Amino acid sequence: MRRLFLFRHAKTEAAEPGQQDRTRALVERGRKDAGAIGAYMATHALIPDKVLLSPATRVQQTWQYLATNWRPALGATTVERIYNASSKDVLDAVANTDAAVPSLMIVGHNPTLQDVGVTLIASGDIDAREALRERLPTAGLVVIDFPFDDWGQIHPQSGRLDRFVTPKSIEVATK
Repeated sequence: MRRLFLFRHAKTEAAEPGQQDRTRALVERGRKDAGAIGAYMATHALIPDKVLLSPATRVQQTWQYLATNWRPALGATTVERIYNASSKDVLDAVANTDAAVPSLMIVGHNPTLQDVGVTLIASGDIDAREALRERLPTAGLVVIDFPFDDWGQIHPQSGRLDRFVTPKSIEVATK
C-alpha cells in the first residue's frame, strides 16, 4: 500500500503591488492553521516518510509550522517544479518517487493539488469527496491510499480517500 498526502499551503498575506508571488508570507492565521494540522497529523500517526515542497516562501513557512511537533524531525526536499505546477507535473513527481518510500507528502498550491486529489480518488467517504471537489481551502490536508506498492502504478481513479481535514473541521470536532 502507498499513502499520498496533499497539503495546500496555509493562509497568506495579500499580494502587494509589485510583490513577487513567490515571496508572499504566511499571516498569523496561516501559522496557527498549519500548526493545528501538524498537531492533528502527529496525534493520528499521519507522518509521511518523504516530503516535497514548492520553493514559494508561503510553502516553506507552512512546512516549518506543520512539522514543528513531529518527532523525530523530518526533512523535506524543495522541488522547483511544484511551484506553478500542472496536475501532470505533480503526478509525475509522485510516479517518480522511489518504491521504497511508503508515504509521500506534497506541500504546494491550488488549484493543482485539488485537481490531483479529485483525479486520483475513486472511493472513500462520499461527503468528504464532494467537499474536496468543491474546495481545497488553505491548510487543507487530503490523505489518499493506493492498493499497490510502486508509485509508478499511480493513475486516475486509483486511490481511496482516507480523510480530508481542514482547520475548520478540526475546530468543529473539538467544540
